[in-house]
Amino acid sequence: MKAFDYDQDFSTINFREQPERYQVGKGEQGVLLVEPYKSEILPHWRFKTPEIARESADKILALFFDYKAQNDFVGMDMARKFLQMGYTRSRRYANHKSGRKYDEAGEVLPREEDPVKAESAKIFYERYQQAKSDPDYMRLKKAHQEKYG
Repeated sequence: MKAFDYDQDFSTINFREQPERYQVGKGEQGVLLVEPYKSEILPHWRFKTPEIARESADKILALFFDYKAQNDFVGMDMARKFLQMGYTRSRRYANHKSGRKYDEAGEVLPREEDPVKAESAKIFYERYQQAKSDPDYMRLKKAHQEKYG
């Protein structure tokens, strides 16, 4: 897999108009940089409580399917990244109440278990798995990577 190019001037690129400039990257790379998708998805991304997480994850998954209906792989991948980020961030807060995993010295802080955030993480994880295992998403991802790297 080609390394994610953070040197692009993301402020000048409309990835809907120039999907060839989009790189899948690893995990959540670029999730807060790629427009116009960031602006379309970010307002819906919340995980404070399971109720909020369910509403958020369902809305983002609906956006995923809207992008799919438009054959918009970049939008699908960005929605998938936001679902993944919902899982990883809520899991971080489930494990560390402050959201900080490391102290000032770089040592891992002791784990705490917040069952509310853990439930939020579970909700996002289920929607994330649904998106990333969608057969059309997998096919479009493979084609995009073969064509553009």
